[in-house]
Amino acid sequence: MRWLTLYSRSRQMPASFAATVIAAVGMWALGRGGGGSGAASASGSGPGDPQFAALALTAGVAAASVGLGGQDLALDRTAAIRWVPRRAAHVLLAAAVVAAVALAVRTLGDEMAGTEFIVRDSAGLMGLAALGAAACGGAYAWTLPVLWTAVGLFVPPPTNTPTRVAAWLLLPPGTPTATWTALTLTATGTAAYALAGPRGRHVA
Repeated sequence: MRWLTLYSRSRQMPASFAATVIAAVGMWALGRGGGGSGAASASGSGPGDPQFAALALTAGVAAASVGLGGQDLALDRTAAIRWVPRRAAHVLLAAAVVAAVALAVRTLGDEMAGTEFIVRDSAGLMGLAALGAAACGGAYAWTLPVLWTAVGLFVPPPTNTPTRVAAWLLLPPGTPTATWTALTLTATGTAAYALAGPRGRHVA
């Protein structure tokens, strides 16, 4: 278990967990009793506004993504450690933690999103973060989930497949396009990060 303790500290897991909790509490507090607009209002996932739920989950994933890049990139690429299963487990565990925090915080006030909505969005966003880490490095893993969320908030009401894919974060649970988009992002991001690891910085 010593390696697990060292790994969690090197990936700043305690700090990212605290940030995830703070982000979830803050966004749920802001969103209590709010109304929806745009794509969100057309897709209402529950009695509240799914925009705030999506924003809270995005903030949680952005905080969790800090741990996708280690402090020693050479160590992240050593063949002496079986990194592939550990990286995959890290991504999936981070998604589970973000979802669990959101579900726990949800009990503090109005139910802004259902369990399926939270689990789906947490998994898909964490897949995006993992893809961002593999493509841009751990320090920039947050960019893809944040950018996709920003796009999803401003797309017109989804009426066709492209707009449904763009707004998958805000669509009701059980929407096939949203479910498959989340699954694809989770699988693709996890595989890319597990196989390639975080992209390193090039030193001139």
